[in-house]
Amino acid sequence: MALIGVESVRRVAIVGAGTIGASWAAWFLARGYDVCATDPAPDGEAFARGFIRRAWPTLERLGLAAGADPDRLTFTTDVEACVRGADFVQEQAPEREALKQELLARIDAVVAPDRIIASSTSGFTPSSLQSRMTHPGRLVVGHPFNPPHLIPLVEVVGGKATDEAAIQWAIAFYEHVGKKTIRLLKEIPGHLANRLQSALWREAVHCIAEGVASVEDTDKAIAHGPGLRWAIMGPTLTFSLAGGEGGMPHFLDHLGEFMETRWEELGRPKLTPEVRRRLVEGVAEEAAGRSIPDLARDRDTKLVAILEALQKATSGIGETDKHS
Repeated sequence: MALIGVESVRRVAIVGAGTIGASWAAWFLARGYDVCATDPAPDGEAFARGFIRRAWPTLERLGLAAGADPDRLTFTTDVEACVRGADFVQEQAPEREALKQELLARIDAVVAPDRIIASSTSGFTPSSLQSRMTHPGRLVVGHPFNPPHLIPLVEVVGGKATDEAAIQWAIAFYEHVGKKTIRLLKEIPGHLANRLQSALWREAVHCIAEGVASVEDTDKAIAHGPGLRWAIMGPTLTFSLAGGEGGMPHFLDHLGEFMETRWEELGRPKLTPEVRRRLVEGVAEEAAGRSIPDLARDRDTKLVAILEALQKATSGIGETDKHS
C-alpha cells in the first residue's frame, strides 16, 4: 500500500465535532495543521469553535507548533466537502454501528486512496466498521482518551482487512503530532485501556455495593494511591518494582499465589436500583456542589500540571515540538 508521507500531511478532516471531535480539532490546530470539521448538529460549528477557544490558552501553555492558529479551522455540515482533499481523516460519529459503517463508506468514496481514515470508536472493532468500504485496507481505529487535546494516549487497532502499512503509518503519524500510541495485536470489543478501566471500576462498584467504603473514599483510594504511580508507569512494571532487586520473577514467586486468590474473590456487581442510588448519591456528595463544567475545569487544570511536571522530568516529552 502506497501512502502519503507522514510529514506531507497538511490538512486534517474531523468528522463529528462533538466533545471528542472538537478536542481532536483543537489538538491538530495546535500542531499547525489546517483543519476542516463537520457535524450535522445545528449548533455544531458554535460548539466546536467555542471548545477550541476555551482550550487554546491551555494549548499555548503546553506549547504550540509553528503555524498553530485556531483560525485555520473551517466548518461545514457537508461530510464529503469536508473530507475531500484531506490528508488524514479522524472520525467520531455517534456510537451506532450501522451509522458509522455508512458514514465511513461515504468518506472512503471521496478521500484519495493513499490517505488513512481513523475512527475514534471506543467500542466497535475495525473489521466491523470497514465492512462497507471499497478501500478497507486504510481504515484503522485511532481511539483517544478524553480529552484528546490533553491526554496523550491513542490506541491503534487494525481490522481483518487493514493493511499493515496503514497501521504503521497511523502509529507514525500520531507519534509525529505528539501522541503516545499503543498497538493492539488483535481486535477486542472496547479495545484495551477502556477494558482496564472497566475492570477497576467493577471492583470499585462492588466495594461500594458491599458497604466496604463510600464513593468518595473509593475514588480517593485510586487518585491518591496507585493512580499517582500509574501516571508514571503501568501496573505490571509497578509490581515488578515491588519485587525489589528480583523484579517480576521475585514478585511472582512471592505474591503470585496471593494475587490469584485475590482475583477469585473479586466481585461481580449488578447495577441494581439500590447500587445506582448509592453511586448517584455518592457522586453528589463527592462533587460537593461542583457542576460538571466545574469538575471538568478542575480535571483539566490538574492534568496540565501533571503534563508539565512530566515534561520537566522526562526528555521524551520534547518530541512533541521536535516532530511538529
